[in-house]
Amino acid sequence: MANTSSLVSDFLSFLNASPTAFHAVDESKRRLRNAGYEQISERDDWKLEAGKKYFFTRNYSTIVAFAIGKKYVAGNGFHIIGAHTDSPCLKLKPVSKITKGGYLEVGVQTYGGGLWYTWFDRDLTVAGRVILKEDKAGSVSYSHRLVRIEDPIMRIPTLAIHLDRNVNSEGFKPNTQTHLVPVLATAIKAELNKVPAEGGEQDDGKKCTETSSKSKHHPLLMEIIANALGCKPDEICDFELQACDTQPSILGGAAKEFIFSGRLDNLCMSFCSLKALIDATSSVSDLEEESGVRMVALFDHEEVGSNSAQGAGSPVMIDAMSHITSCFSSDAKVLKKAIQKSLLVSADMAHALHPNFMDKHEENHQPKMHGGLVIKHNANQRYATNAVTSFVFREIAEKHNLPVQDFVVRNDMGCGSTIGPILASSVGIRTVDVGAPQLSMHSIREMCAADDVKHSYEHFKAFFQEFTHLDAKLTVDV
Repeated sequence: MANTSSLVSDFLSFLNASPTAFHAVDESKRRLRNAGYEQISERDDWKLEAGKKYFFTRNYSTIVAFAIGKKYVAGNGFHIIGAHTDSPCLKLKPVSKITKGGYLEVGVQTYGGGLWYTWFDRDLTVAGRVILKEDKAGSVSYSHRLVRIEDPIMRIPTLAIHLDRNVNSEGFKPNTQTHLVPVLATAIKAELNKVPAEGGEQDDGKKCTETSSKSKHHPLLMEIIANALGCKPDEICDFELQACDTQPSILGGAAKEFIFSGRLDNLCMSFCSLKALIDATSSVSDLEEESGVRMVALFDHEEVGSNSAQGAGSPVMIDAMSHITSCFSSDAKVLKKAIQKSLLVSADMAHALHPNFMDKHEENHQPKMHGGLVIKHNANQRYATNAVTSFVFREIAEKHNLPVQDFVVRNDMGCGSTIGPILASSVGIRTVDVGAPQLSMHSIREMCAADDVKHSYEHFKAFFQEFTHLDAKLTVDV
């Protein structure tokens, strides 16, 4: 059994290394490499071996890792845990420069269904990826680099109550276009600091585009990003940046039982599934008797519907299953057999019972903190769980003495969804939807129980170790 203290410490390190989906993938890559996983590319022909471990990335925001059992033959099943790397946030607009009322502001887009009022009065910075132009010995190339500004450089200030007397009685209802705009600096301070003006000297035509990025973004912001990367502002061709909270993820609560952090939805499930896969394949003996493929797929863009080249709505997972199968057999029909022998655990955080809003939960389905993973059910297929898949997951919990809970949304409330129904319907794979319970979902600062990180990790690890044996005892379509 895992030590809770060391596991939570490891989880906090993962969270603090992952301000964006790109950074989460980068940290996942580092951990997989350290565990002996070999990186492969979707652009290449794969040459895989039974008993070996591999991973690949797509767009550097989705990552798929898998370990092939020593006894694997084409047509055998895949044991997959799917989660997502993205979280609701504010992303910088393609033209972010706003000058208003003597302030330099940064234009942002809302990404996903965030609780946007929680972004006010927070110490913000920026992080993401940058495309750089490099000129070496007359040869031009372009590279992808991750960047993270450590200092708090932006803030979205609230309006004083003296200017909005009814805010407490009528509610805080910010306009996401006009009010949700981070302040970067005052124009006079930027002038005093002699930040290079836009339209400065041309760099002998070596800029990335005819229109300098300085005309789209404040030169002050470009200087900060360039300094962090050790390059010149004109070498920055483009970027995908987002606003991030600078407050680190911590262990909190009077009894030190909670984790306070942003992005728990869904980096908690990403971490638990990744660590479970790594630890369930850490020694040669772990795969000696395995006849299937153990896999984790962490997708981007779940918060906005998964419809992208790297989202769960793309062919990325079925492509991986097809590539793996075809490395061991030229018969295209064996993939269909493999899918029918497979199971997907769609792992996305669940709604814990809120003590101040008890009526928001159905009476017999009230997930509690410390209560273990929540199995999500919905008759209208907003979740993909059925009696067979929930049985498998519950049986594993019982064998390992792990707590498990159930959730059904109230009939008079709308139900969210996950990657589960998307993959179940597109791939045809048996699926169970689960997640650790949390509060403040989609806030800039969320909370969950440290115990549930341990429960989730151990449940996922047991799933990888037990599924092949358990599924062989299960009869349904005969």
